[in-house]
Amino acid sequence: MINFLAANLGTIVVSVILLAIVALIIAYLVRQKKKGKSSCGCGCGCGNCPSAGICHKQ
Repeated sequence: MINFLAANLGTIVVSVILLAIVALIIAYLVRQKKKGKSSCGCGCGCGNCPSAGICHKQ
């Protein structure tokens, strides 16, 4: 087991760092969604969006 960890230490460290970054991004997006912020890239709202009726059904 120690040999496996020693041989793959770099891969394990990089994987843990990437997993942490993805978890932080997901947590950020969930917080933004709970606050009611727009998830679109423009941040301008849905007033002029042709698909506004599909995304946010009344």
